[in-house]
Amino acid sequence: MHPHAPTSLRDRLAHLLTPHSHETADKLDSALESSARGMRALWISLAVLGATALVQSLVVVASGSVALLGDTVHNTADALTAVPLGIAFVLGRRAATRRFTYGYGRAEDLAGLVIVVTIAASAAFAAWTAVERLLDPRPVQYLPAVAVAALVGFAGNEWVARHRIRVGRAIGSAALVADGLHARTDGFTSLAVLLGAGGSALGWHLADPLVGLAITAAIVLVLRDAAREVLRRMMDAVDPALVDGAERALREVPGVRAVGELRLRWIGHRLRAEVAVVVDGDATVRQAHAVAVEAEHALLHAVPRLTAALVHADPAPAPGEDDPHLALAHHTSA
Repeated sequence: MHPHAPTSLRDRLAHLLTPHSHETADKLDSALESSARGMRALWISLAVLGATALVQSLVVVASGSVALLGDTVHNTADALTAVPLGIAFVLGRRAATRRFTYGYGRAEDLAGLVIVVTIAASAAFAAWTAVERLLDPRPVQYLPAVAVAALVGFAGNEWVARHRIRVGRAIGSAALVADGLHARTDGFTSLAVLLGAGGSALGWHLADPLVGLAITAAIVLVLRDAAREVLRRMMDAVDPALVDGAERALREVPGVRAVGELRLRWIGHRLRAEVAVVVDGDATVRQAHAVAVEAEHALLHAVPRLTAALVHADPAPAPGEDDPHLALAHHTSA
């Protein structure tokens, strides 16, 4: 008997709905909790950035600062990126269907793509605003208030960035990490407003647009990192260290003579695995299945955020025996 066999009616139903997955109850609860943590991070971020944008908008009305207006727009847009990511987290909780057999976790990848596009739009807007101010420099009124509003914008965005990135990495959500990087870009924009206000106070009206162009370059660098992370996730890339750790765990399972092809993929912020292991050629079906179950059990403990694994047991070939997969060769040849 598997050591983590479901005992309650609820556990049996959950086990029945995921055949051949052998998922443990704590893994399922961990997956649900990770989605809940992501939603909490989004709500907190929305509240902080909403308050930041409100404070800045009041100063914009009083000062007429175009740079601060752009920063306020950035903060508002950053808060609104919580919408597609929140939808993705909600969709990710839905059960798999006969059409979406892996569930809806990949909606996070689409949300991450939306966030990357938003970062790109923010960079373009920042560049356009800086060039326009460079061509038509104008004095800024109420400079102390503008400076305070810029500091508020930076503090709000940096706090939100750290919170999103920390939670995103903890639950394995590339989209939430990208959203945190987006918040950090808006914090850079706030610093640009502050430095521009300092230059204006010294009578150098070109300070604001020049700093704005420098910050645009910084946003492009953040965009590159965020895009790389999201696109890698969409292409099913995983950290090679995870593959190495999974292979080591499988080789330590009694009855596993060799580890064949191993594949890991992200479904949202959860991992799934597929692997072929070689067992004794004289083992019975029940014995081979028991080895496969123990192999999956080892993977669930060894690989962080892994919630399911499909383990295929291949018999060790006997001398002179044909490859049992020979009948599939014409399907897999290039």
